[in-house]
Amino acid sequence: MKGLTILLLFSGALCSILTTSIATDSLSPNELIRDGDTIVSSGGMFELGFFSPGNSKNRYLGIWYKSVSNGTVVWVANRDTPLNTTSGLLKLSNNGILQLVSLGNTNTTIWSSIFASPDNINNSIAQLLDNGNLVIRDENRTLWQSFDYPGDTYLPGMKIGKDLITGIDRQFTSWKSLDDPSPGQYVILMDTNGFPQIFQKRGSVFHTRFGPWNGVRFNGMPSLIQNPTAVNEFVINEKEIYYKIDVDSAVVSRIYINPEGGMKRMNWVDLTQDWFTFLVVAPADSCSQYGLCGPYGTCNTQNFPICSCLEGFEPKRPEEWNAGAWTSGCIPRTPFDCGNESENGFRRVSGVKFPDTRSSWYNFSMNLEDCEKECRSNCSCTAYANIDIRNGGSGCLLWFNELVDVREYNETQDLYIRMDRSELTSLATHDSASNKKKTTITAVVSTSICMLVVGLTLVMYLRIKKKRAYMKRQGMVNEYLNEDSVYGGPKEDIDLPSFSLSTIAKSTSNFSITNKLGQGGFGSVYKGVLGDGREIAVKRLSKSSRQGLDEFKNEVRCIAKLQHRNLVKLLGYCIQGDETMLIYEYMANKSLDLTIFDTSRSSMLDWPKRFHIILGIARGLLYLHQDSRLRVIHRDLKAANILLDDDMNPKISDFGLARRFKGYETEANTNKVVGTYGYIAPEYAVHGLFSIKSDVFSFGVLVLEIVSGQKSRGFSHEQHGDSLLGHAWRLYKEDRSIELASSQLRETCADSEIVRSIHIGLLCVQHHAEDRPTMSSVVVMLDNESTLPPPKQPAFFTEVSLTETSALSSTPVDNSNNNVTITVLEAR
Repeated sequence: MKGLTILLLFSGALCSILTTSIATDSLSPNELIRDGDTIVSSGGMFELGFFSPGNSKNRYLGIWYKSVSNGTVVWVANRDTPLNTTSGLLKLSNNGILQLVSLGNTNTTIWSSIFASPDNINNSIAQLLDNGNLVIRDENRTLWQSFDYPGDTYLPGMKIGKDLITGIDRQFTSWKSLDDPSPGQYVILMDTNGFPQIFQKRGSVFHTRFGPWNGVRFNGMPSLIQNPTAVNEFVINEKEIYYKIDVDSAVVSRIYINPEGGMKRMNWVDLTQDWFTFLVVAPADSCSQYGLCGPYGTCNTQNFPICSCLEGFEPKRPEEWNAGAWTSGCIPRTPFDCGNESENGFRRVSGVKFPDTRSSWYNFSMNLEDCEKECRSNCSCTAYANIDIRNGGSGCLLWFNELVDVREYNETQDLYIRMDRSELTSLATHDSASNKKKTTITAVVSTSICMLVVGLTLVMYLRIKKKRAYMKRQGMVNEYLNEDSVYGGPKEDIDLPSFSLSTIAKSTSNFSITNKLGQGGFGSVYKGVLGDGREIAVKRLSKSSRQGLDEFKNEVRCIAKLQHRNLVKLLGYCIQGDETMLIYEYMANKSLDLTIFDTSRSSMLDWPKRFHIILGIARGLLYLHQDSRLRVIHRDLKAANILLDDDMNPKISDFGLARRFKGYETEANTNKVVGTYGYIAPEYAVHGLFSIKSDVFSFGVLVLEIVSGQKSRGFSHEQHGDSLLGHAWRLYKEDRSIELASSQLRETCADSEIVRSIHIGLLCVQHHAEDRPTMSSVVVMLDNESTLPPPKQPAFFTEVSLTETSALSSTPVDNSNNNVTITVLEAR
């Protein structure tokens, strides 16, 4: 028995040694990782160990994906010094330095995480995080991280740029080949000469330039903002200059530079178990080649030849230009007299990628007028522009050399180029004559086809009206949804499941009152459970619903093909007999208004949950405005139309009043103002003008409601007659914004975040639409701590009245209360 006891104790001790020698996701001093051993991040996303790339037999220490695309390498330690045996060993020294050792006669250290070792390192540990970052830290600080020494893969959260304190320059370098991870020809780097910008270099030669940062994206890469799950961050301060992308944790994403210089943004798709190329970053096309058209030349892939001179300039060497050799570029057709300021000026150029900014000067605090004065005062200044496109433009960027690497883009940022006054006059005359000619041609053509269009439209309308009535009677919903647009738009393929009336009736217990979730102007909403166990919400339009078939059709077309985590998912429809229904995913926590405006239920939402809801709504709205297939303006954003799932994730719903715009459209007019009083923007209520900024206004109202827990409509205060917006403005001016939040929120020690959210809300509800930020700017402001511009007085500063009449009217009442009477038709 005594021998058995000793054996058990020895076995237990041995097991203890074996199980603690390599931790799950970390490495402590004196622990070892040998070839064949690995550590795995806590969430199982990444794994660290030894590997051989492609057909190579060399061994490298690296990090790769484990839970998806097992084996896709994202980082390599010993890129230049491979092991030719499996004798490698990784250890962490007592002073916090990782060492890769080749065992043998000399035990050579072939790689280490050398850094400026601080004093008093205690309990250091190396840990592989679930974002792919390998970090070394002690009790109080991060000592070293692999994100500072990237390879050929960019992972969300990495920085591209320079740490001005430590001197670390984070550059991305391609592999030499798929079998050799040593540094290849292509490098992605942040050049900090002049205004910082990102380049791709091939060897020592600049290959592609992404353009300067404009507050939202790189001026030369308009597609970089298209991912609704990504937040882009560009930082310039005295400590560091960098660009960073943060992606929703539910999305597995990477940017990869292949050995040939191709740079792609790729997302992992679970359905196909493969990587999907979300965006080709570089080279995107022929015009991506740096300086292809030379100084003052501009590139356009739609033209032949692709290079031309900017207006007011001509080829420097015509014979070379005509032969397709454009690098000599262009020169001013009339050189300007720098000594005579009255004889030169600036021509505004839109829709271009800004020139190389390495020979530039910038100032973030100047406005455009001061920027022009600064450029005029310096004879070497060749152009100027705003730095930041947000909030109407701000900052000053001056060029002091030839303008190189310009290309035509669908970019709205304006560039002002210096030219001789005579050239400006000539170009203005040419523009005027061209516009007059275009106007004449347009008038003739319009007159010629007007009668034809009217006739065809009338025939089409009568035909569709007759067809619609027949289909409604027969329940032929597929043909109805897929027919040509009533307004002459293109035919759309709406691939949406159809549910039978019997199936929906059975799932809702024959529309039992106990299954009823709510009631609206459109009808009722019921909870149902399908035969396969899925919970659904059934939106049943009443026969007298003000949301008729047109709005039903509009809701289906707007949301059927939209996919975003912050939009409610439409599962299908049912049209049978007199019944018209939409079937949605069921949201366990119902609508936001039932929670934040209810005394008992509001306690479920602490500040972190409320901020999560605000950010989710913002990202969903950004997707609708900018990143969906067609730009969608919701027009009825309110707390009742925000649904909450099991985890309190917000989902925008009810698209019956939404309008879809084409990419070039930004606003529209209507004589039928629809929406909900308290959320409607002033320009929409008064003039029938709606745009993405109308939704921004509604979002701002929502933010103030979520923070305060009080409804915008009917708000009252014992000390004044201001509306909720006016009350928030009053507190802001008195530096008491935190008082807008309920007492329970003020106890969360998140005052700065609450005050910042109120500030952003006030920016969104400013009276003039042009003063309000876009949703892309809102998401950026919510996600970082950058300085916010001061808001102007909000619309509807005091409570306003609502009058429903048969015609649109808006009558400002000139009195001390600043009341406004507005009419909202079909307000819900």
